[in-house]
Amino acid sequence: MLTYNRPQKIGRAITSVCAQTFDNWELIIVQNGNNPETHRLLAEWLAKEPRIRHFRREAVGSIAEESNFGIQQARGDYVAILDDDDYWGLADKLARQADFLDRNPDYVGCGGGYIMIDQDDRVRGKFFKPETDAAIRAWALLANPMANSAAMFRRTVNGQLSLYDPTLRQFADWDFWLTMGARGKLYNFIAYLQYYTLWEGGSSFVHQKDNARAALRILHKHRREYRCYWLGIALAYLYFLYACLPAFIRRFSYRTLSASKKTLASVRGSAGGVEHRG
Repeated sequence: MLTYNRPQKIGRAITSVCAQTFDNWELIIVQNGNNPETHRLLAEWLAKEPRIRHFRREAVGSIAEESNFGIQQARGDYVAILDDDDYWGLADKLARQADFLDRNPDYVGCGGGYIMIDQDDRVRGKFFKPETDAAIRAWALLANPMANSAAMFRRTVNGQLSLYDPTLRQFADWDFWLTMGARGKLYNFIAYLQYYTLWEGGSSFVHQKDNARAALRILHKHRREYRCYWLGIALAYLYFLYACLPAFIRRFSYRTLSASKKTLASVRGSAGGVEHRG
């Protein structure tokens, strides 16, 4: 779990880890910067939960660099990523994924569906990712086929650590899963494993132009491993043109368009409508 100057929801994320029925876990929290509220909250958790390990890094790195640092500290066979503003929705999330990877050595990772909520915890959409390895590969260059915070992967594959590309400042998780898919099979449970928070303070909104540039680079990098390259390129250029619009237009339309994009990249589930989670 990475965190940087964003203490608003991290307690909720940590609580969802502690609620897991699979209890043989360690939570590695990598903190950038010196936010006093984040530090206070984490001190409280560390005092009552010995399975949490806290690492502070003064120099702010990219998401890929900080994720790699956390993976390098890990002691288990499997790794699951959880963003500090998201949380896991099922108490047996880790248990079912660890069991799947134990029973399927040819699979390098598995994920699942997610429920998108806004900053007021209202449900904005429910999405499943493609289930089978073949379906995942068919979608892989059009959108990330794995929800990063809903997934689990092998810490090492063929003796090598599973790491992110540190040269990518954006969409490093998409590139990561394309790389993992080239090393073994992937699977998505048809179950909502994660609550994903979509808000204007998130990096997806703030770095839209950088995201579009990263998408073009990722597509070129993996063009020989997956199909639908030219359609992926067309969508990436459309995304870049949208990122060039004035900020007030993008802010007004962001949630709706993001939900629409996620609907197109999902195989089942529902989007639209507003449901409040009490």
